Amino acid sequence: MKNENEDQKMLTAPDSVETSVSPSADDVKQYSSQQREALPGEPQCIQCGRYGEYICNETDDDICSLECKQNLLHKIKEPKIPTTLPLPSIRLPANDECFYVTDGNKNSKSESQSLTTKQIESIRLKFQINVKTSTFIPPPMLSFSRCNLPQKLLQNIESAGYEIPTPVQMQAIPAALKGQSLLVSSETGSGKTASYLIPAISFCSNFRKEPKNPLVIVLTPTRELSIQVEQQAKILAKGLPFKTALVVGGDAMPRQIHRIQTGIEMIIGTPGRLIDLLTKHDVHLDMVSILVIDEVDCMLQKGFREQVMQIYISLSQPQVLLYSATIPSEVTKMATSLAKEKTINIITIGKSNKPNEKVKQVVIWVESKQKKKKLFEIFSSKVHYKPPVIVFVGSRVGADMLSEAISVTMGMKAMAIHGEKSMKERREVLRLLMVGEIEVVVATGILGRGIDVVNVGMVIVFDMPNSVEEYVHMIGRGSRMGEEGRSIVFVNEEDRKLFPELVGVLRESGAVIPREIGGLRYLGDGNREKRKRKVSW
Repeated sequence: MKNENEDQKMLTAPDSVETSVSPSADDVKQYSSQQREALPGEPQCIQCGRYGEYICNETDDDICSLECKQNLLHKIKEPKIPTTLPLPSIRLPANDECFYVTDGNKNSKSESQSLTTKQIESIRLKFQINVKTSTFIPPPMLSFSRCNLPQKLLQNIESAGYEIPTPVQMQAIPAALKGQSLLVSSETGSGKTASYLIPAISFCSNFRKEPKNPLVIVLTPTRELSIQVEQQAKILAKGLPFKTALVVGGDAMPRQIHRIQTGIEMIIGTPGRLIDLLTKHDVHLDMVSILVIDEVDCMLQKGFREQVMQIYISLSQPQVLLYSATIPSEVTKMATSLAKEKTINIITIGKSNKPNEKVKQVVIWVESKQKKKKLFEIFSSKVHYKPPVIVFVGSRVGADMLSEAISVTMGMKAMAIHGEKSMKERREVLRLLMVGEIEVVVATGILGRGIDVVNVGMVIVFDMPNSVEEYVHMIGRGSRMGEEGRSIVFVNEEDRKLFPELVGVLRESGAVIPREIGGLRYLGDGNREKRKRKVSW
């Protein structure tokens, strides 16, 4: 029996009395990544399958590290976010290398202990949370119940399937709840929407107001993204004193006005339609305390800046929450100008302005006249074709023509989605894609921003967009919340202006660079000199 083997080490919590059989903290693997793979016949970790070097003293299971012990105990004791039972408290050991799960007794000493600066840094390092601020920012929260959220909101979070916070939620939610203005960058599909909705809904639920004028405004660049944000807000706020108004083009304005006048807490919409309401109707925004701008880099690049500033000026110094997967330098300047007292806390998860690491990128050199043929070859391949697929093109006409060609030539169910489609048509295309009734959606950049299309098998960038930032957003459609994804992008001489930056992105991601764009002639004089020096060393 394992327990009778004195040579077998046992993992114990730091405050356990069984120290006589426990190794020192230095002897125990902290993370599963530090543990080797199991050899044939060796015990395997019940969590990750690596070498089960230790036995968990509470479950008698093989385990490889303190990290996997924590995950195991959390899964057994608290499989979901508890709403009526106390959460397990999360501690850091003396060496600040990993987390322990204790019994969750709120009267225990660990509950009242605050994290040291070194421990906070350890958490941020582990989850790749980077913070740039001139003021104090709260430490990351490791469970939703640590933020004094309304009980009903906690229940809704659990029902929505959020078991533990994602890294962006860990840091952004507590900071937003403190009223701090934030500029947040995190990869597509990382949970950014919930990271601003949860504090906004919490604020609205605790705020008693009369008359019921809006307290929060959420601006997005597209109607589809606004619709999606409102749907998620309704799920999280179900049963709370919280109502929303969707303010987008394509829907009747009188209905939107009536909705606002009945009393709401949050307006979610596009800048253009909201300005129409402000100029043509009596809409009071004097009680708005939070302004959220989602996909803020898109707002800046596509000419929304003046509209956003017009809305901002109509408000009374709100807390601003700015979100995007990429943050160009122009966005940082804009964020600073909008923030209270001109101070902005910048939070980035992982490496800023980089593609989702879960998306495998494949770049193919294809001449423009051969793109359609190459696309059909991919669709015919049992190895490469992973439906459902989103194909990004550069124009609305191109989307219609290519979707028709796919349907006629390949006999596949394909539909187009772009800005000239009515709201009803666009909603129906997304619905059909989600339920699996169509295999291919050919889209303009309208689907490249923020919209959750959870069952997409792969993304094909048929026409390279005007910027690498837009490319990063597009291929991000191929992965949601950590799921593996695949993207294929067609490039040729017409895209040469983007090659220097694209090559950098591909190298950073470990993707194969086609020899046609890896040559020195595309990298510019400065980069050429750097490459020469590197070779000479």
